[in-house]
Amino acid sequence: MGEQAFISGNEAIGYGALYAGCKHFFAYPITPQNEIMEFFASELPKRGGVFVQTESETASANMVYGAASTGVRAMTSSSSTGFSLMQEAISAMAAAQVPCVIVNVQRGGPGGGTTQTSQMDYLQVTKGGGHGDYHTIVLSPSFVQEAFDFVQLAFYLADKYRHPTIILSDALLGQMMESIEMRKLEFTPVPEKDWAVGLGRKDGQRRMIFPGFVVGSMLREYLVAVSKKYEQMKEKETRYDTRGLEDAELVLVSFGSTARAALEAFLMAREEGMRVGMIRPITLWPFPYQIIKETSHKVKKFLVVEDNLGQMVEDVTAAVTEQAQVYHLGILARHLPGPSGLILPQTIYEEVKKIYGK
Repeated sequence: MGEQAFISGNEAIGYGALYAGCKHFFAYPITPQNEIMEFFASELPKRGGVFVQTESETASANMVYGAASTGVRAMTSSSSTGFSLMQEAISAMAAAQVPCVIVNVQRGGPGGGTTQTSQMDYLQVTKGGGHGDYHTIVLSPSFVQEAFDFVQLAFYLADKYRHPTIILSDALLGQMMESIEMRKLEFTPVPEKDWAVGLGRKDGQRRMIFPGFVVGSMLREYLVAVSKKYEQMKEKETRYDTRGLEDAELVLVSFGSTARAALEAFLMAREEGMRVGMIRPITLWPFPYQIIKETSHKVKKFLVVEDNLGQMVEDVTAAVTEQAQVYHLGILARHLPGPSGLILPQTIYEEVKKIYGK
């Protein structure tokens, strides 16, 4: 039994990183992720770690690139607009196969947008974000406990596959507080980092890491290798949570903090005798296409709930093909107009009743 703590989602991310052995953090201030920066600014100096407040998000991502290239566990965090500035470096780290963790605590957009919560960065994190043909594993916590756990998982997956990994949080999850159990998670051993660069290598061998390909044959060799890695990720790392699929006639699909409201609506519907199920994607990439596809052979109605105009709904629609009808409830269904509202369980429940009765 680990230590109990009552902390915010942003603090949980910081503690999760410490439990994962991360002592190198680089970031630039932006709301609503500033508490993550403040946490590391306070904690890392006490623990012999390295904290740098950089001059920009671009610099943050490139400092992570440099630190992680030496084999240490390194991390950065930002929010939406700042995360966008990191995309070139993330693309470069994917090409160079440098493991690291990047946290995006989403805020509203597009452009400068608002500091309020949203889920508007789904397509950016799941379809690459930067240029080139690459993916990153994307973990989506819905609870503060998961924010703590998933950072440890993210570092493990980054090292296992030698690849950048993203935690997609949001302002609501980042600011809310819950009681969690802080404990170190155990994973299988990861490969030795014999690729890492740096001075003082015991074997005296020179190492080089670079994100470019001078001739076409080098690019082909990389693409063959990385495509096999992506297939392994899809096969072994797809994660999701399901409820009530055994007898479902309608299935809710939701992720992140909005899945909390969808879960409450699911329970309300079940109490009223409606045969409602729920699928919560935990990895947004790789996306759980298979479970949705299998479910669509027996359930003909899906309701996707997400705090945007419609992004994950594209993946759900692709998964069900033409086997089922896909409905969407998004940001325009917030309880209050403007950025301060939320998609409430009652709103989702009313939509479930409407669709269920059709």
